[in-house]
Amino acid sequence: MSIARWLGLSGDAGSEPDGEVVRRIIAELESLDRESARRLALFAFVLARVANVDLDIDAAETAEMERLIRSHGHLSAAQAALVAQIAKAENRLLGPTHNFLAARELRDLATEQEKLDLLECLFAVAAADGSISSAEEEEIRLVSRTLVLREADYLAVRSRFSGMRAVLQGWPRRDVPPGAA
Repeated sequence: MSIARWLGLSGDAGSEPDGEVVRRIIAELESLDRESARRLALFAFVLARVANVDLDIDAAETAEMERLIRSHGHLSAAQAALVAQIAKAENRLLGPTHNFLAARELRDLATEQEKLDLLECLFAVAAADGSISSAEEEEIRLVSRTLVLREADYLAVRSRFSGMRAVLQGWPRRDVPPGAA
């Protein structure tokens, strides 16, 4: 199966000027080996899962997804944007069942370090809009459990994002003396 078909794009991008650009990007993505392409697709889908937990993927979350996809997939900005857009659309379309299946497949494919890196990325996407909601936190916890990560690993990564957690925003921080903020 070609990556174009997997991405849900027909071979006829039309006569639009962007059609040729999309075909070129797809051709570049198809040059990825099958396993790398699959891992990247699953990675992007799980990022979209967390971004879409509130049924709205805002511009900041999209930009963070693109940055992470670009970095982890070693892609161009245009390729990363295309992968992010498709992951968002697929997540909205396929929803909860595929969310679980994608995370489970990543559990079987990824190394322990890749799983921890994904966890970090999920928190980064959730924090992109300035606050990690309780719903986003719970979705990340579900992904972490599906990946069979230790609770201590989840808590360690979450602690790096403490200042962004909505449940803690507005509470005094222990590491800042009163009146010093």
